[in-house]
Amino acid sequence: MTCLPLRAELSRFKGDKRPVEQVNWYEAKEFCDRLTQHTNREYRLPTEAEWEYACRAVISYQSSVTSEKLAVEEWNRKYNQPFHFGETITTKLANYNGNYVYGAGVQGEYRRETTPVGQFAANEFGLCDMHGNVWEWCEDNWHENYEDAPNDGSAWLSGYDSIKVIYSISQTDDPDYCRSAYRDYNSRDNRDIYIGFRVVYVVSKTT
Repeated sequence: MTCLPLRAELSRFKGDKRPVEQVNWYEAKEFCDRLTQHTNREYRLPTEAEWEYACRAVISYQSSVTSEKLAVEEWNRKYNQPFHFGETITTKLANYNGNYVYGAGVQGEYRRETTPVGQFAANEFGLCDMHGNVWEWCEDNWHENYEDAPNDGSAWLSGYDSIKVIYSISQTDDPDYCRSAYRDYNSRDNRDIYIGFRVVYVVSKTT
C-alpha cells in the first residue's frame, strides 16, 4: 500500500512510489486513524519494540533456538547482526550516504534523495527499506535507556510525551545509523525533512 501525504503541496509529494516525508507525529497518527475508518480495520504506528523486531526479521525457527542447541555467541553471529542482511551494508542494499562505510563495507553511491519503495530487497518478513531512506515515527515516548521498559512489546508511554522515538535513518545519514538497534528522537510536532512513517495492521487475536 502506498502512503500518500495528508496535504497536497507538490513540494512534499515526490511520486506515489516514494515514502511520505516531512510529516509530524500527529499527521502520521491522523493517517492511521483515517485508514482505520476507511477500511474498518485497525491501523496504528509501530511500537519501538515492534519496529526493531520487524527490522531484524528473525524468523520463528531462529528465535526458538536455545543456548543448549546453539551457543549464544554463535546465535548472535548468525542471527543478531547489525543489519538484517548481515554484518555490513552497501548502497546496493539500502539508501544512505554512501560516502561513509560501516565495518568491512565499501564506499558507494550518495543519491541525495529518497528512492522508490521496493527498489532494494526486502527482509525475511517481506519488509522494504527498514535500513535507510527515511526516518520513521514510532508510538513510544523517548527514554534514554531501556530501564523499566515494557517487556511485552507494547508502547512505552510514560514520561515526557512530546518527544517521540524515530528509527531507520534518512538517505543523508551515514551507515552506522542504519543499524537495527539505532534509535533517535524528535519533537512530535516537527515536520523535519526525511521523517516519514509506516503503519501496523492490527490482527485480531482468536482463541
